[in-house]
Amino acid sequence: MPHHYKTLIVDDERLARNELKRLLLPHPECEIVAEAASATAALAILAQQTIDLVFMDIQMPEISGIELANDIPEATRFVFVTAFNSYALDAFSLNAVDYLLKPVAPERLAKTIARLPPPQASPTTATNTEPQPAVNCLPEHHGILLKFGDINRIVRLQEIYRFESIGNHAAVYTSYGKSFIHSSLARIEQKLDPLFFFKTSRADIIRIGSISHLEPAIADGGLIAVLQDGQHINVSRRQAQQLKHQFSTF
Repeated sequence: MPHHYKTLIVDDERLARNELKRLLLPHPECEIVAEAASATAALAILAQQTIDLVFMDIQMPEISGIELANDIPEATRFVFVTAFNSYALDAFSLNAVDYLLKPVAPERLAKTIARLPPPQASPTTATNTEPQPAVNCLPEHHGILLKFGDINRIVRLQEIYRFESIGNHAAVYTSYGKSFIHSSLARIEQKLDPLFFFKTSRADIIRIGSISHLEPAIADGGLIAVLQDGQHINVSRRQAQQLKHQFSTF
């Protein structure tokens, strides 16, 4: 039996939404339960009901699809549908299921739907926002082998500032410079202690101790985490309050 996906379509052009709805008619496993003409409207829908799958444009007024992806719940899958191919790298760094170019060919859409993973159960909302002690996570003094030019160096987790998702790889920012590992951000997150590392968005995990200060992100209502090495990391609106709480112990 095929999986069933409650589906949301997000595009600021009504004709584009109608065309995608037409293309999805032969795929009853994608039940279109809502549509939105803006990212703001989409976020309101996502806050009110469980959505398994989002098809969304990238270039939209005020909040782009790339920015919207950072605020989509972790359990929700998403596919970018756009007239531009220049955003593909950004899309896959955010763990998009696929990247479709307009006009969408029915055969190409069918391949996208065929590769959809099973819907995930939405996590239960926790009443306690304090980070919980890690279970089976790596300790701060654990070392990982990273390559810097011709040098292989063992770098302790406490020396790492940031993990950045780049497709199937991750860039690792350390006190020795930048390196790369072949691993997804989700797999890395499973190994990190949430008492010391924080996932700011689908694309980034930062070490809490490396944060110098926080600035408001006026454009989208989130935050900018400024690290001690000068990097500016976007914190999604969904994660901003939780990160603030990390620094509100007293």
